[in-house]
This record gives sequence, C-alpha cells and structure tokens, in this order.
Amino acid sequence: MRKLAGLRLHAAALILLLGGGVGAACSSGDAGERPARRPAGYFDAPALLDAQVRQLEQQRPVLEKQVRLRDGKQETVRLSLPDWADELQLFYQADINKPALRGAYEVQTTDSAGLTRRVYRRHTEVDHPVTELTVLQSGPTVRELRATVDQANPLFFSGKRLHLRFGPDGALSSYEVLGRQKLVGFDTTRYVARGRVVR
Repeated sequence: MRKLAGLRLHAAALILLLGGGVGAACSSGDAGERPARRPAGYFDAPALLDAQVRQLEQQRPVLEKQVRLRDGKQETVRLSLPDWADELQLFYQADINKPALRGAYEVQTTDSAGLTRRVYRRHTEVDHPVTELTVLQSGPTVRELRATVDQANPLFFSGKRLHLRFGPDGALSSYEVLGRQKLVGFDTTRYVARGRVVR
C-alpha cells in the first residue's frame, strides 16, 4: 500500500480507513503505465482521475481536509502541497471499465435541464465490489461521480460511499468518503473523510 503521507492524522486508524484491510485501492499511476486493455465500454473513472491528478499537480491548489473517526472527533487540516494521487487513491476503486466486466452492469440514462445522468448497476450474479456508479455530466463535462463499493467475506465487511464534485470547468472541487468496516469479533468502524479544493 502506498504511503499515506497526505493525511497526517491518526496515522494508525487512517491506515485502516484508507484501505489497509481487504481490497486496498489500486495504485493510480499514470495512464501511460497501465497495460493496454480493451475497456468494457462503461465510464472510465481511472482516466478521469488520472487527468484530475495531472491538473491538480500543475495548478497546485490548497486542500482543506476533514476527517472524523468512530470516536466522533473531527480534525481539519490545510495541505498546501498534498499528494493528489494519494488523496484520490480510494476513488480508483470505482473502476468498472475493466475488460472482464463487459456486460456486468446495466446502464440507465436520463436527461434533464441540460444534465445527463448515467447510473451503472451491477448485475447481482457478478462478483465485483462496485455495486453502483452514477455519473452526472453537463455535455462532456463531468459534474459529479458517486460510487458504492462493498466487499465482504465470512470474516470481513467493508462498505464505502464515494462522491466527487466538479466545477463547471470540470476541475475537482470536493470529495467525500463515507465508510464502515467490520471484522468478526470487533465493533464496526465508521469514518468520514471530506476534502475541498481551495483555488
């Protein structure tokens, strides 16, 4: 797992929060480092995230970040030089465009007031953690991305609700992660992480 230098809050607890258990997020990397693949034909979340990371690294905005763990305490930090690949690492879990997932999702599209909403729902017989992905676009510009990511086995459950918001120009404006984890024999751990891009 990549070093989570950007958080600097409750290090041990946040390692669990950001995927230290089962199903850690894939490394973001550059698009050029990814092996060639024939995509499934769904929305390409990793490509969107790669582009955002490159843009954020060039523009160098400040990140205002809030983290709340199960003790209910909330901490806020401002990071002037965050590692954007680390900050957005969890959102790479929302990848449904892998070749093996062709035909795994039902797509529902609705248009209203100049906005297009596409909802990708996983077929129940498919074994993949992303149960639903929703993308809201204004023309080609993504305005919101939401994903529900659930993983479970007899000993472990992890559920995450991921939300990215983008401005009218397509630049990331904020993100939110709502999560819970449960190990057999232990209490459920809940956490909230929010970030706001300050330009």
